Amino acid sequence: MKLTSTRDKSVNSSFKNAIQNCMPQDGGLYVCDGAADLRRWILYTDENTSFTSIAGTLTSALINNEYSPIICETIATKAFPFEPVLKQLDEKLFALELFNGPTHSSRDFGVFYLTAMLETTLTLENQNCILLDYTTGEHGAILSKALKGKKHIKSVLVYPKGKVAGLSEEDFVWNGGNIYPVEIEGGKEEGHSLIKKIFENKDLVKELGLTVSTTANIGRLIPQTFFYTYAFSRLKNKVSSDIYYALDPENYGNIVAGLYSWRLSLPLSGFIVPTTNELTTDAVGNPVIMDSVIPFKNRGTADASDPSNLERLEDFFSHYAPLMKSFIHLSNVSEEQTDEAAKEMFVKYHSFIDYRAAKAFAAAKQNQSLIDEDGGAIVLLERFHPAYSADYIKQTIGETIDIPEEIQNIKKTVETGKSAIASADELIKILRSLI
Repeated sequence: MKLTSTRDKSVNSSFKNAIQNCMPQDGGLYVCDGAADLRRWILYTDENTSFTSIAGTLTSALINNEYSPIICETIATKAFPFEPVLKQLDEKLFALELFNGPTHSSRDFGVFYLTAMLETTLTLENQNCILLDYTTGEHGAILSKALKGKKHIKSVLVYPKGKVAGLSEEDFVWNGGNIYPVEIEGGKEEGHSLIKKIFENKDLVKELGLTVSTTANIGRLIPQTFFYTYAFSRLKNKVSSDIYYALDPENYGNIVAGLYSWRLSLPLSGFIVPTTNELTTDAVGNPVIMDSVIPFKNRGTADASDPSNLERLEDFFSHYAPLMKSFIHLSNVSEEQTDEAAKEMFVKYHSFIDYRAAKAFAAAKQNQSLIDEDGGAIVLLERFHPAYSADYIKQTIGETIDIPEEIQNIKKTVETGKSAIASADELIKILRSLI
């Protein structure tokens, strides 16, 4: 497969370039283009095939052999000291737990993979880079774990004033760590605006070696493709028909990653997803991407700091338009239906799920006819530990759940001893101090 842009199909980028210079010059996003026939290998995998082996093989296929298979598997092994867990709830329902990393979030997979890939690339080329991101806690906590021992990557994290959390003092650059937390006067909107302004200056980005660890960076998105092949390897001897994946869309990255898996010949029947304002249905129930009425050329540049993979989803179906209604099964899910789904999961399966997974489960229940037609199965993607929705679970089910220490630590604030900033120039000065 090759990497091109959502807005200019003449672009043909190397993977190394795409993860280090994460935003194409045309203002779009890098996407995987083309296909590869891995069906024989995929059908060979089984419950004994490790997640790192799957990740290494798919990396080699996706990045078009820029690195040898041995290097790709080494990167995967370094990236993933943890793996998903697939649980069977009943004959036709499975849960893919993606919260077994250090912060109990599926985002651990993306950030750990991206930083492992960057460290390998930068070491081979004797270069350095700076990750520039906005966060209020969780993302910083993930980076603090992922960057341990990394020698070529620094991270500048922009926080609202007084909200630096999820870090320890040993993570700070001035204490020998990899992270420079920056407090700003303002909130989320101001933080994203600062970062977007910096990334619009292409010369500055190149000079400072800037990239991001959001899913705007294709290196953060690609590891999400591994989830589906891993699930299939565990399901192939249990399910003889269609496999559907139920998930909350969030920024649509997991849907895009699943579609990339399909391009690699993974047997995949579709996605069951709650509707959103951006991804909804028309009068006859067919899926519609609302932004598609505006051509890419008439839109502003994609936001490196606060990305939506909807543009990548739209790009995918611009090539496979008739498949959209076959792959994307949307349901309008109410709060009451979400609550009932969470209760059913607890009563029937003795399992807690977070709010987003409950909403996806409610959508799956509305699409049960898809499964009943031919004896297929649904895999519910659980991206966050239930403790992230502890208040929701208490309110909806009436149960109190234990909150892992790692999640508690994400919310603990820490003093940096630095003054808050208010301008892009001040942020640029900090970035320059790290090169």
